[in-house]
Parts: sequence; C-alpha cells; structure tokens
Amino acid sequence: MIRVMIVDDMEPIRRLYRKYIENTEDMTVAADVGSGAEAVKIAPEAKPDVILMDIEMETKDAGLRAMRELGGMGVDAKVIMLTVYEEDELIFTAFQLGACDYLMKNATEEEILKSIRDAANGESPLRPELATKILGELRRVRSYETSFLYAVNIVSSLTTTEMEILRLVMDGKSRKEICAARNVEMSTVKSQIHSLLRKFNRSSTEEVVELINEFHLQDLIPTLGA
Repeated sequence: MIRVMIVDDMEPIRRLYRKYIENTEDMTVAADVGSGAEAVKIAPEAKPDVILMDIEMETKDAGLRAMRELGGMGVDAKVIMLTVYEEDELIFTAFQLGACDYLMKNATEEEILKSIRDAANGESPLRPELATKILGELRRVRSYETSFLYAVNIVSSLTTTEMEILRLVMDGKSRKEICAARNVEMSTVKSQIHSLLRKFNRSSTEEVVELINEFHLQDLIPTLGA
C-alpha cells in the first residue's frame, strides 16, 4: 500500500483527495493536515511514502519550508507540490529542494492518482510543460547572473580580504606576487581565490576581471593602501 500524506490548508481539498485515495486498492491516507508546521510535526510518525504538499498555506512558501525541514529530518518521502497558480520561480525552487512532481489543485482524479503512483515507483516523468518551466527559470537565473545588479551585489558582499585579493588580481598580479604582497602562504592564496571564484560563480580570475570591467565596477574595488 502506498501511504499518502495530504498537506493543504483547504479542508475541502483534503477531503476530496482523501476520497480519491480511499477509492483505490493500492493507497491509504497516512495523515492529512492543514499547515506546513503540522506536516513537519506529524510526518515522522505517519511515515508517508508520498506527500501531497500545498506550496502556499500559513505563509506563501510554507510548503517549501516544510519540505526543507522534513528533508533535514531525514523523512524519506516523495513530495508532489500542489499549487493554484503556476509560479515558475516557486515550482523551480520546489524541484531544487527535491520535489518529484507538481500538480495544479484542479487536476483530475486520474492525474492525481497517476502522479502518486509514479512518485512511489520513482518514475515521475519530466512532462513537457514542466521541462519548459525549469528551462525557463534556468534561463532567467543565468540572465540575472550576467546582469549589472548581480555583479554589484556580489562585489558588495565581499570581505575585506576578498576585496584585497580582487584588487591584486585586477592589477595583474600573479599568485606568487599576491603571496608576497600579502605575506601569506600559497595555499592560503589559493583558498582565498577559490572563495572569490565561488562567489562570482566563475571558473577563473580572468572571467571575474572581465565581469568587473564589463560593468565598469572598478571604482567599487578599493585601491590597496587607500
């Protein structure tokens, strides 16, 4: 039997889904609750195989928060997100957190039961409309990562040490010269440069300098000794 937990703040929705599930021979309702907080409290005991999780309940992202907490608690259940509005960013975030599918709340009984069975069997397909949403959100994220605002935000978040490293890199200093200028070991410089690359999501210091120059942000990087 597939144990299903229903998490939705609308009691009529929970009652409808319970009816669908109880009319099958291979599923049972492990629990149904009306908030993300209740889901986090009940799921470890209910031990569901699949959770139908509303995204927006006590807060706009309550379902996502509950999903994150349950994952941290080691609750091993497949999560299908439920939504009224197809908000690409929220759906994309849900998949980043490990959701295996999402359904509109007005989905048919057949669609809901099929999604549950697919999730339980580890066979949730990447439907064309879902693939389109994920690819669209990836393009949006990538577009932001090449924007002026993105670059300014990263530069503003740099530590004093990272700023110093970036200034030396922009001045054309080699790693050996950076070691000498900062009087530190090569291993330390390598670690600091790695941290810098990770923040900028770039694979080389040349790419970082190119981004800074592209948006003319040189004045945001203090001159050493200034």
